[in-house]
Amino acid sequence: MTGDLEFHKQLFLNFLIVEKSLSENTIFSYKKDLERFIDYLKDVKKIFQVNEVNENTINQFLLHLRSKISKDGKNYSDKSIARFISSLKSFFKYLESENVVSVNPIADLETPKTSRNLPEVLTIEETELLLSKPDINNKLELRDKALLETMYASGLRVSEASNLESGNIFFDEGYLRVLGKGSKERIVPVGNVALKFIIKYINESRPLLQNSKSGNVLFLNFRGGKLSRMGILNILNKYVNLAGIKKNVHPHTLRHSFATHLLKGGADIRIIQEMLGHSDISTTQIYTHIDRDYLIEVHKSFHPRA
Repeated sequence: MTGDLEFHKQLFLNFLIVEKSLSENTIFSYKKDLERFIDYLKDVKKIFQVNEVNENTINQFLLHLRSKISKDGKNYSDKSIARFISSLKSFFKYLESENVVSVNPIADLETPKTSRNLPEVLTIEETELLLSKPDINNKLELRDKALLETMYASGLRVSEASNLESGNIFFDEGYLRVLGKGSKERIVPVGNVALKFIIKYINESRPLLQNSKSGNVLFLNFRGGKLSRMGILNILNKYVNLAGIKKNVHPHTLRHSFATHLLKGGADIRIIQEMLGHSDISTTQIYTHIDRDYLIEVHKSFHPRA
């Protein structure tokens, strides 16, 4: 049992939950990657113990992945392969730290470089059009207005908006306290417009939605429970359609637009990093590429020699 793959996979996942406090989605990704790897080891290589895995075994697994077709009928991309490598590196680093393996078989393997697709963003005009569509005289649409204004004003992830509690809104100071990825807490400014509609929603709509199970969650569904990820997506899609916006808009689009509009307005990239809750500045720097495209477009439009 000491070197059993399944046994150590479960210990590793428990470690991610208890020690690392990672999100459910992240842990699920690790779980699926490791299950795919372990199934390959058992079915193809007849390997059942972690100390039987070497660098050659892992290289053969990656070649096996490249030759396979994923569930959606496509070949695994470099991005997917990079994710598998990242999951395996974390797994074997954990095994090495626990003295389960003496040699880390994946330590020297390089992750393939992947091109980062620039996220879709809304223009300021499109954002204003979108935010104008909810009817604030309707109790549910007033909630929608407050929700969308808050997500755009503070660049919240959909999970952060869903879990936001009334007690974490500091009206006089003008900021929110947000619990982000890995249970990391951060302070995020929120504008006067968003605060105005949060107050109106709390006074006029939330009392009509809440029940004994609502707790302190700010944004409630019509049953009085917390808005789900899918619920927020459906709300956004409703007003995207009403606004006639043809772009591929999802909840993260408001976060991307928040960062891009700040950058265009002259905000420092490290301040944006802090507000977004990115631990690595390279994650935030994708927005400099979006802004560069904007600068090039401005140059083409206005420079006499362009």
